[in-house]
Amino acid sequence: MPGRVQLRIDLAKYKSVDLTVDDALRLLDKLVEKLGRSTTDIDETRRYLRNFNEFYEYMQKKFKDYIAPPHRPDDYIRGNVVIDKVKLYVRDGEKRVVLVFDRHVDQSLIEDALRSLGYDVEVIKEL
Repeated sequence: MPGRVQLRIDLAKYKSVDLTVDDALRLLDKLVEKLGRSTTDIDETRRYLRNFNEFYEYMQKKFKDYIAPPHRPDDYIRGNVVIDKVKLYVRDGEKRVVLVFDRHVDQSLIEDALRSLGYDVEVIKEL
């Protein structure tokens, strides 16, 4: 159920958003639509979210906070990286995800995608 969402921007200019798994999948679909193409990291992130239980269990076993989709060096050079890393967690029985976007992804692209999903976006720049 869309409402208010925080788009956090850290000191290194990485952007992140915390959503339910279903809303995160909708956001990824909207980003693909706005970009006009999909990327390998978006496809892999979708796989993580669709198989939430398996990847969440893997992260717990390995004591990992984040899981990073595979990237090739030339993807960085060409600007084809959208998702830097993903955090899967459960809060009050609800499956949630933190999507951390690459620092070169345009902030307005993320904001527009979130707004088109019905969210009111609050941008927070962390120091």
